[in-house]
Amino acid sequence: MRSPRPAEEAHSPSGAAVTAEGLGVRGPRGWAFRDISVAAEPGALIAITGPSGSGRTCLLLALTGRMRVAAGHAEVGGHRLPRQMTAVRRSTGLGPVPGVTDLEPALTVAEHLRERALLTRRFGGTLRGLFRPRSARAAESRARIEDALQRAGLDVDALPKGARTAVRDLERLEVLRLSVALALIGAPRLLAVDDTDLKLSPADRAHAWSMLRGIAESGTTVLAVCSEPPADAVVLSTSPHDRPRTDDPAHAREEREGWEEAGDAPASGSATQRPAPAAGASDAASETASAPRGADGAGGQRDGQNDEQDDGQDDGRHDAREHEGGAFDAIAEAGRA
Repeated sequence: MRSPRPAEEAHSPSGAAVTAEGLGVRGPRGWAFRDISVAAEPGALIAITGPSGSGRTCLLLALTGRMRVAAGHAEVGGHRLPRQMTAVRRSTGLGPVPGVTDLEPALTVAEHLRERALLTRRFGGTLRGLFRPRSARAAESRARIEDALQRAGLDVDALPKGARTAVRDLERLEVLRLSVALALIGAPRLLAVDDTDLKLSPADRAHAWSMLRGIAESGTTVLAVCSEPPADAVVLSTSPHDRPRTDDPAHAREEREGWEEAGDAPASGSATQRPAPAAGASDAASETASAPRGADGAGGQRDGQNDEQDDGQDDGRHDAREHEGGAFDAIAEAGRA
């Protein structure tokens, strides 16, 4: 009987190249993100940055085929989005993504690993592999698990109760390593990790990036959401301030459609044009303009300037809330899907 090949030989796909141009995702209340462009080689370390609520997780899910894009196009590992979302999902793996791949706190490390190996063998393998001898399948699963744990840097024997340690008893960095190991069991061409450096000390943060850098150097492309990207990463920003400006009429039309869907459409002709005042307001403004310039007149001018500044600040806060709402709605739709 032929012995099973090691996991390193049987399951070592090359990394996936990632390209995108004008990529955008829109939710029920507006754009989660838009105008994202990138070109990264296979095995690259890609960091997604931006303020909270700016669509970082939506971008991660879109590039892994788990959220449909509404604008632009992308290609991951030779598969074009949004046309080949299923193929992209099969070639990518999700590490920790809150609300999508949460671990069960009551289960042990060994139970999580065995479950993932079983699911990978059942749904990720070939039909012919299901008819292999039980011993060969078990040996392959053990090889997958050992390889994934080694690449994630998780020493199971060093845990408080070894492999029987419950997830609730793990440290934040250990949970991150376990989630990454579970994703690597499926031998993905691209590994996606959300909130990479969240609640990590500077030392643990360095260990986390060292782990992801090692995975990228071994050939697997890494896509990680973070607050502080490393210097050697390809950086993608979802911050509105970092987006390129354009005077393309088609782009402006899409922008107005997004605002109209969010219920905050500006008047036609200018994105910053204020609505026309009512007739009574125009008469009052004329009377004010014809009044003598005294102390009261100067005070009225200052009050008008203050009102305009307050309106501008309120509009800015409203736009920020609508943008964040669009991102959260898009994530909720992906979770329901």
